[in-house]
Amino acid sequence: MTTATPATPYLAAARDADLDDWGPLPEATGEPMQTSGLTLWADGDQEAGVWECTPGPSHWNLESNEFVHIVSGQMTVIPDGGEPTELRPGDTAVFPRGWTGNWQIHETIRKIYVLF
Repeated sequence: MTTATPATPYLAAARDADLDDWGPLPEATGEPMQTSGLTLWADGDQEAGVWECTPGPSHWNLESNEFVHIVSGQMTVIPDGGEPTELRPGDTAVFPRGWTGNWQIHETIRKIYVLF
């Protein structure tokens, strides 16, 4: 089943869009981290939307490819066995399926994401 929502109004307002409470981040490795988001489009395992998360450390094992564009906030990503990379507003990154590593969110992060 395909669910499509016109994305333009949401993307234009990604910085200020009202987000739904998505609960605590399961990947958090320290104090609980709160997430919220807005799904703009979903089709099976593919999805696009806006995601926000409060500061803290987390560890990820990605089961799909993920494209992200940082709208606000800052985080450091460290692939297992790799070097740290800082992501700030305006930065874009792609995490391939199977990527594992840590995200250290320094200040509440808001990103546009696409899972594919």
